Amino acid sequence: MVIELSALPAEAEFDVVVVGAGGAGMAAALFSALQGLKPLLVESTPYLGGTTAWSAGSAWLPNSRHAATVGAQDSLEQAMTYLREATHGESSESMRQTFLELAPQAVECLETRSEVHFRARPLHPDYNTEMAGSSLRGRVLEAMPFDGARLGRDLRYVRPPIPEFTIFGDLLVNQHDVLQLLSAFRSPRAFGYSLRLLLSHLLDRLRNGRSTRMMMGNALIGRLLYSLNAQAVPVVLQTEVSAIEHAASGVTGVRLRQGARERHIRIGRALIAATGGFTRHPERRSTMLDMPVPAYCPGAPGHTGALHDQMLALGAHYGGFSTNGFWAPVSVRQRTDGSTAVFPHFIFDRGRPGTVTVDQQGWRFVNEALSYHPFVRGMYAAHQRSPAIPAFLITDRDGLNRYGLGMVRPGTLSNRRRYIADGYLTRADTLEELAGALKIPPANLRETVERMNEFARTGVDTDFGRGSTDYQRITAGDPLHGPNPCLGPIVRAPFYAVRLYPGDIGAAAGMLTNEHAQVLNGDHQPIGRLYACGNDMHSVMGGNYPGPGITIGPGLAFAYAAARHASAQHAAAQER
Repeated sequence: MVIELSALPAEAEFDVVVVGAGGAGMAAALFSALQGLKPLLVESTPYLGGTTAWSAGSAWLPNSRHAATVGAQDSLEQAMTYLREATHGESSESMRQTFLELAPQAVECLETRSEVHFRARPLHPDYNTEMAGSSLRGRVLEAMPFDGARLGRDLRYVRPPIPEFTIFGDLLVNQHDVLQLLSAFRSPRAFGYSLRLLLSHLLDRLRNGRSTRMMMGNALIGRLLYSLNAQAVPVVLQTEVSAIEHAASGVTGVRLRQGARERHIRIGRALIAATGGFTRHPERRSTMLDMPVPAYCPGAPGHTGALHDQMLALGAHYGGFSTNGFWAPVSVRQRTDGSTAVFPHFIFDRGRPGTVTVDQQGWRFVNEALSYHPFVRGMYAAHQRSPAIPAFLITDRDGLNRYGLGMVRPGTLSNRRRYIADGYLTRADTLEELAGALKIPPANLRETVERMNEFARTGVDTDFGRGSTDYQRITAGDPLHGPNPCLGPIVRAPFYAVRLYPGDIGAAAGMLTNEHAQVLNGDHQPIGRLYACGNDMHSVMGGNYPGPGITIGPGLAFAYAAARHASAQHAAAQER
């Protein structure tokens, strides 16, 4: 229940204070309440949900109760094998083991004791399906759709989705919806699905004045909020932690500030940091992220790292990886209200047939059907040799009509003039004209495209292996296209391009913790009553991205670990 800070007593006491109301923080508050503790949830922005609310909401949680529903043949040992290979030794084996043991327990707790419910898709592969231990299904869960009308007036506190990820003003669609909409005129079943979706949206707008169909990350946040309200957990928004109070035993309280109002909060069991990581911290952004420092971040605005400064003063410290961030290529455009839209190119265009990505010399430098994190790692590596920031994602008329390009929607009825007019989309009648507009050598671009057209004919990319793995063929490509779902000709004028930049979508490096999510000091000893989860916690994935939802999944699992450990400490104290 969202309240004003002034509604709390001047010297209030809570068992647990959770700072940060993204997916991990909301889950930590909910798990704490389910453990019988008294939590307070603190959020610095006007909205709940953090970047989770803007995301697909996928959670990588292997061996849950849902794996069997899609016929997954999985095990703890198989998942461990996969993570061991996919993380390249950049994270602790024991922490990975703990995560995999906690994952099904966290799902079980949520689904049996709250309104947070998940489902698995029949095909939702790991990102490195060529590696030992990988799986095509069962490890990735998504929140069941949620009717936002059940939240009543509290729906206004859920962070609205990115406008560019909605259709018809505010209708959220997930990957399945998009695939059905794209196939509406190729499949009677897809046409019927699309028609029902649009009619339902029109009725929703008539009844409620806005869409209440919550999908993906919005659905997860909606379900978490509904469950927190059922547990009567107080939530304060637009509230900062001005100080952490501590003694020899550890954290004892916090001072909170909401505008001109302040409150001193005593903490009995745990301060759980879940503020989203360091990547909007002005100093650490420039010292901890890859160079050149990315200009654009598609994440929500709350992860300033402000609480980290206070945690570091208590003896906490960061770990480090080969890269300290998680990445996605982004394109940018100024909205009519003057704000900047930063659009992450996850899967819907880069790996589809009839596209190619080139550097500023007109050459390919990476497999376009890779998942977003290694794609950007490839962009950074290429940039050391030849300018590749920005790079250019190119397609022709057929590619744009079928799959879209970034913010430009697929379909012949899409209004492209506004995107061309403001420079987001570059259009040309020939490849040479397109090269001139992008200031890249025309002969190089022509050679690259002709080589791609030959790959499309043979179905084999001999340069980068595009479309060579199950993940690429199932998720990044078009399953209805052959012979290679990721390769198609680029021949029909006009030709189009958008600029791609590196975008940080989250922090990989965070505070070092143990298996209970307790924050460790320089001697690797727990700092009393201080925990971290989500992107505030050093990732169990290292600087790698093995599958969809590898931030949300561990965020939920270690939120569960923190609440359970704080509860056990509470019980032990009562016995004494």
